[in-house]
Amino acid sequence: MGKKIFVSYKYADQDVAPLSGHSWHNPTTVRDYVDALENYFDITDHIYKGESDDEDLSSYSEDTIWEMLKDRIYDSSVTIVVISPNMRITYRSDKSQWIPWEVSFSLKETTRNDRTSHTNAMLAIVLPDKNGSYDYYLTQSLCGSTTHHTDRLFKIIRENKFNKRNPNRNLCPKCGCFHYYGECSYIDAVKWCDFIVMPNYYINSAIQRQENKDLFDIKKEV
Repeated sequence: MGKKIFVSYKYADQDVAPLSGHSWHNPTTVRDYVDALENYFDITDHIYKGESDDEDLSSYSEDTIWEMLKDRIYDSSVTIVVISPNMRITYRSDKSQWIPWEVSFSLKETTRNDRTSHTNAMLAIVLPDKNGSYDYYLTQSLCGSTTHHTDRLFKIIRENKFNKRNPNRNLCPKCGCFHYYGECSYIDAVKWCDFIVMPNYYINSAIQRQENKDLFDIKKEV
């Protein structure tokens, strides 16, 4: 059965690998990757609940835009967060940026007209940078494990990484860090190159985590 999917992302981030059909005078942005997601959802049973690229919201106030986004998140069951190199403006507070609020609203249970929404299933997709590398967020350690540079994330996303209440983990004698096994984050992260090969696998995994959300210590506030 198809799912209603909202996508949270930094629209104009250009520090991403070029997609086919783009050149130096027509640079690829994160929005182009979201277009690719929207096009995929259009040929499946899934329903894209975010804003489309041809929507002009410039005439609306921020309060009106936020109410429109909340309506779409409320009517969705899955939220995909797109991680890109410049998704977070470090000199601005999280509360002054859109993505943390979209994630927060996705995680909360909200009642409207006697209907209460459930905590959305969550998934993060990591985009490659201009050089085609994921190292700004995912790097391989000397011991062979994958390190997530969660300091690059907004606080609400960071707090929902490695947040399983009783994780399967052990202390690595080589690097002195904990190694986690299996799904240990409510907002799990997957590389774009892996997601596009089998998107339904990762969407269904997010739904399974949502169905077992009590296993996770979920933070919902910005």
